[in-house]
Amino acid sequence: MNCLWCMEDRNNNLGWSDFFILNKQNGFCESCLSGLQQLSGKRCSLCSRMTEFEQCSDCEWWRNQFKSDPLEYNYSVFQYNSFIQEIIAKWKYRGDYVLGEVFRPYVYAAFIEKFTTQKKNLIAVPIPLSEERITERGFNQAEMLAGFLPIRQELLLQRVDGEKQSKKSRKDRITTKNPFSLEKMVKNPVLLVDDIYTTGTTLRHAARLLIESGCPEVYALTLIRG
Repeated sequence: MNCLWCMEDRNNNLGWSDFFILNKQNGFCESCLSGLQQLSGKRCSLCSRMTEFEQCSDCEWWRNQFKSDPLEYNYSVFQYNSFIQEIIAKWKYRGDYVLGEVFRPYVYAAFIEKFTTQKKNLIAVPIPLSEERITERGFNQAEMLAGFLPIRQELLLQRVDGEKQSKKSRKDRITTKNPFSLEKMVKNPVLLVDDIYTTGTTLRHAARLLIESGCPEVYALTLIRG
Protein backbone atom coordinates (compact mmCIF):
# COMPACT_ATOMS: atom_id res chain seq x y z
CA MET A 1 0.00 0.00 0.00
CA ASN A 2 1.30 3.44 -0.92
CA CYS A 3 1.03 6.57 1.19
CA LEU A 4 -1.75 8.81 -0.10
CA TRP A 5 0.50 11.84 0.21
CA CYS A 6 4.11 10.96 -0.69
CA MET A 7 3.23 7.72 -2.56
CA GLU A 8 5.99 5.78 -0.79
CA ASP A 9 5.35 2.11 -0.05
CA ARG A 10 4.01 1.72 3.50
CA ASN A 11 4.44 -2.09 3.55
CA ASN A 12 8.21 -2.30 3.98
CA ASN A 13 9.28 -4.19 7.12
CA LEU A 14 5.78 -4.52 8.50
CA GLY A 15 4.66 -7.23 10.89
CA TRP A 16 1.09 -8.37 11.57
CA SER A 17 0.68 -5.89 14.42
CA ASP A 18 1.54 -3.02 12.12
CA PHE A 19 -1.63 -3.55 10.10
CA PHE A 20 -3.63 -2.23 13.06
CA ILE A 21 -1.50 0.93 12.95
CA LEU A 22 -2.07 1.25 9.22
CA ASN A 23 -5.80 1.03 9.78
CA LYS A 24 -5.56 4.01 12.11
CA GLN A 25 -3.36 5.90 9.69
CA ASN A 26 -5.96 5.60 6.92
CA GLY A 27 -3.43 5.93 4.12
CA PHE A 28 -0.51 8.02 5.37
CA CYS A 29 2.98 6.72 6.13
CA GLU A 30 4.57 7.41 9.50
CA SER A 31 6.76 10.15 8.09
CA CYS A 32 3.80 12.08 6.67
CA LEU A 33 1.72 11.53 9.81
CA SER A 34 4.53 13.10 11.83
CA GLY A 35 3.92 16.34 9.95
CA LEU A 36 0.43 16.63 11.43
CA GLN A 37 0.78 18.70 14.59
CA GLN A 38 -1.94 17.75 17.07
CA LEU A 39 -2.88 20.37 19.64
CA SER A 40 -1.64 19.47 23.09
CA GLY A 41 -0.83 21.15 26.36
CA LYS A 42 -2.56 24.28 27.60
CA ARG A 43 -5.17 25.79 25.34
CA CYS A 44 -7.99 28.31 25.61
CA SER A 45 -10.99 26.57 27.12
CA LEU A 46 -13.31 28.35 24.69
CA CYS A 47 -11.57 28.22 21.29
CA SER A 48 -8.59 25.78 21.57
CA ARG A 49 -5.99 28.45 20.85
CA MET A 50 -2.64 27.56 22.44
CA THR A 51 -2.22 29.82 25.48
CA GLU A 52 -1.07 29.76 29.09
CA PHE A 53 -4.31 31.43 30.16
CA GLU A 54 -7.74 29.93 30.79
CA GLN A 55 -9.17 32.14 28.05
CA CYS A 56 -7.27 33.79 25.21
CA SER A 57 -7.43 37.49 24.32
CA ASP A 58 -9.66 36.76 21.30
CA CYS A 59 -12.33 35.09 23.43
CA GLU A 60 -12.17 37.83 26.04
CA TRP A 61 -12.75 40.31 23.22
CA TRP A 62 -15.82 38.37 22.04
CA ARG A 63 -17.28 38.30 25.54
CA ASN A 64 -16.65 42.01 26.12
CA GLN A 65 -17.84 43.07 22.68
CA PHE A 66 -21.09 41.12 22.56
CA LYS A 67 -21.76 40.51 26.29
CA SER A 68 -22.84 36.94 25.56
CA ASP A 69 -21.36 34.26 23.32
CA PRO A 70 -23.75 31.90 21.50
CA LEU A 71 -20.98 29.30 21.21
CA GLU A 72 -20.28 27.31 24.38
CA TYR A 73 -16.81 26.37 23.15
CA ASN A 74 -14.88 25.06 20.17
CA TYR A 75 -12.53 22.07 20.28
CA SER A 76 -9.92 21.71 17.53
CA VAL A 77 -7.71 18.75 16.63
CA PHE A 78 -4.67 20.14 14.78
CA GLN A 79 -2.49 23.21 14.90
CA TYR A 80 -2.28 25.05 11.58
CA ASN A 81 1.08 24.55 9.84
CA SER A 82 2.44 24.53 6.29
CA PHE A 83 2.01 20.76 5.87
CA ILE A 84 -1.65 20.63 6.82
CA GLN A 85 -2.20 23.72 4.66
CA GLU A 86 -0.97 21.70 1.66
CA ILE A 87 -3.22 18.76 2.57
CA ILE A 88 -6.27 21.00 2.95
CA ALA A 89 -5.55 22.66 -0.40
CA LYS A 90 -5.48 19.32 -2.21
CA TRP A 91 -8.40 17.82 -0.30
CA LYS A 92 -10.71 20.81 -0.09
CA TYR A 93 -9.91 22.95 -3.11
CA ARG A 94 -8.71 20.37 -5.63
CA GLY A 95 -11.35 17.74 -4.85
CA ASP A 96 -9.19 14.88 -3.54
CA TYR A 97 -12.02 13.45 -1.42
CA VAL A 98 -10.21 10.26 -0.33
CA LEU A 99 -7.41 12.32 1.22
CA GLY A 100 -9.82 13.43 3.95
CA GLU A 101 -9.97 9.87 5.30
CA VAL A 102 -6.65 10.44 7.07
CA PHE A 103 -8.53 12.67 9.52
CA ARG A 104 -11.19 10.11 10.47
CA PRO A 105 -9.52 8.55 13.56
CA TYR A 106 -8.40 11.93 14.89
CA VAL A 107 -11.83 13.54 14.59
CA TYR A 108 -13.50 10.52 16.14
CA ALA A 109 -11.00 10.45 19.03
CA ALA A 110 -11.48 14.17 19.68
CA PHE A 111 -15.25 13.67 19.87
CA ILE A 112 -14.89 10.77 22.32
CA GLU A 113 -12.49 12.78 24.47
CA LYS A 114 -14.47 16.01 24.62
CA PHE A 115 -18.13 15.46 23.81
CA THR A 116 -19.45 12.00 24.66
CA THR A 117 -20.06 12.86 28.30
CA GLN A 118 -21.08 16.45 27.68
CA LYS A 119 -24.64 16.21 26.43
CA LYS A 120 -27.11 13.57 25.41
CA ASN A 121 -28.99 13.80 22.11
CA LEU A 122 -26.22 15.88 20.54
CA ILE A 123 -26.72 16.47 16.80
CA ALA A 124 -23.84 17.11 14.38
CA VAL A 125 -24.52 20.06 12.07
CA PRO A 126 -21.87 20.73 9.38
CA ILE A 127 -21.25 24.29 8.27
CA PRO A 128 -22.73 24.46 4.75
CA LEU A 129 -21.17 25.66 1.52
CA SER A 130 -22.92 27.70 -1.11
CA GLU A 131 -24.16 25.91 -4.24
CA GLU A 132 -21.37 27.60 -6.17
CA ARG A 133 -18.68 26.20 -3.83
CA ILE A 134 -20.22 22.71 -3.90
CA THR A 135 -20.12 22.80 -7.70
CA GLU A 136 -16.46 23.91 -7.66
CA ARG A 137 -15.26 21.33 -5.11
CA GLY A 138 -17.65 18.42 -5.57
CA PHE A 139 -18.26 17.92 -1.83
CA ASN A 140 -18.58 19.75 1.48
CA GLN A 141 -15.55 19.01 3.67
CA ALA A 142 -17.53 19.80 6.84
CA GLU A 143 -20.11 17.15 5.95
CA MET A 144 -17.33 14.62 5.46
CA LEU A 145 -15.89 15.42 8.89
CA ALA A 146 -19.33 15.23 10.52
CA GLY A 147 -19.74 11.80 8.94
CA PHE A 148 -16.81 10.55 11.04
CA LEU A 149 -18.79 11.11 14.25
CA PRO A 150 -20.93 8.47 16.01
CA ILE A 151 -23.96 10.77 16.25
CA ARG A 152 -26.78 11.80 13.96
CA GLN A 153 -25.97 14.42 11.35
CA GLU A 154 -28.54 16.97 10.15
CA LEU A 155 -28.21 19.63 7.46
CA LEU A 156 -30.00 22.38 9.37
CA LEU A 157 -28.23 25.37 7.84
CA GLN A 158 -28.13 26.86 4.38
CA ARG A 159 -25.59 29.41 3.21
CA VAL A 160 -27.13 32.50 1.63
CA ASP A 161 -23.84 34.37 1.17
CA GLY A 162 -21.45 32.64 -1.22
CA GLU A 163 -18.45 34.95 -0.71
CA LYS A 164 -15.28 33.10 0.29
CA GLN A 165 -14.31 33.67 3.92
CA SER A 166 -10.63 33.22 3.05
CA LYS A 167 -10.80 36.38 0.94
CA LYS A 168 -12.04 38.53 3.84
CA SER A 169 -9.95 40.39 6.38
CA ARG A 170 -10.41 39.75 10.09
CA LYS A 171 -12.45 42.95 10.41
CA ASP A 172 -14.63 42.00 7.44
CA ARG A 173 -15.28 38.54 8.91
CA ILE A 174 -16.30 39.91 12.29
CA THR A 175 -18.58 42.65 10.94
CA THR A 176 -20.19 40.69 8.09
CA LYS A 177 -23.91 39.95 8.21
CA ASN A 178 -25.08 36.47 9.08
CA PRO A 179 -24.51 34.33 5.96
CA PHE A 180 -26.85 31.50 7.03
CA SER A 181 -30.53 30.67 7.08
CA LEU A 182 -32.13 27.92 9.14
CA GLU A 183 -33.91 25.05 7.39
CA LYS A 184 -35.79 23.98 10.51
CA MET A 185 -35.76 24.53 14.26
CA VAL A 186 -34.09 22.05 16.57
CA LYS A 187 -34.50 21.53 20.31
CA ASN A 188 -31.44 19.31 20.72
CA PRO A 189 -27.99 20.61 21.65
CA VAL A 190 -25.92 21.02 18.48
CA LEU A 191 -22.31 20.28 17.62
CA LEU A 192 -21.25 22.46 14.69
CA VAL A 193 -18.55 20.87 12.53
CA ASP A 194 -16.11 22.69 10.26
CA ASP A 195 -12.58 22.32 8.97
CA ILE A 196 -10.87 25.50 10.24
CA TYR A 197 -11.44 27.87 13.15
CA THR A 198 -9.88 31.22 12.28
CA THR A 199 -11.71 34.10 13.99
CA GLY A 200 -14.69 32.01 15.05
CA THR A 201 -17.11 34.37 13.29
CA THR A 202 -18.62 31.74 10.97
CA LEU A 203 -19.33 29.38 13.85
CA ARG A 204 -20.82 32.15 15.97
CA HIS A 205 -23.11 33.27 13.14
CA ALA A 206 -24.42 29.71 12.90
CA ALA A 207 -24.64 29.33 16.68
CA ARG A 208 -26.53 32.59 17.14
CA LEU A 209 -29.10 31.59 14.52
CA LEU A 210 -29.62 28.23 16.22
CA ILE A 211 -29.88 29.72 19.73
CA GLU A 212 -32.37 32.37 18.59
CA SER A 213 -34.51 29.57 17.12
CA GLY A 214 -34.69 27.59 20.36
CA CYS A 215 -31.57 25.40 20.35
CA PRO A 216 -30.47 25.02 24.01
CA GLU A 217 -26.69 24.90 23.51
CA VAL A 218 -24.20 25.00 20.64
CA TYR A 219 -20.68 23.57 20.64
CA ALA A 220 -18.15 23.25 17.83
CA LEU A 221 -15.63 20.65 16.69
CA THR A 222 -13.12 21.83 14.09
CA LEU A 223 -10.25 20.06 12.43
CA ILE A 224 -7.74 22.91 12.62
CA ARG A 225 -7.20 25.90 14.91
CA GLY A 226 -5.80 28.64 12.68
